[in-house]
Amino acid sequence: MSAHTFEDAVALTKKFTEKPSNEDLLKLYGLYKQATEGDNEAERPGGFDFKAAAKYNAWANLKGKSKEEAADQYIKLVDLLAKTHV
Repeated sequence: MSAHTFEDAVALTKKFTEKPSNEDLLKLYGLYKQATEGDNEAERPGGFDFKAAAKYNAWANLKGKSKEEAADQYIKLVDLLAKTHV
């Protein structure tokens, strides 16, 4: 099972029977946000909200990557994860 479009890939993640690792989830999150919104212009979360900070960093690390490139990488990562999670 493989995704052909970004929308296919997003739909495919909803069919995962196992939760991917936190590292993979952060990669998916960052690529999704970069593909749909572009560069992260939000303020970095403060305090001890480590989950929000990790998500912020996953997205911010992709700054400058085009939406198309992020979407392509997202599709490839979903296809890879689908081999073991669907």
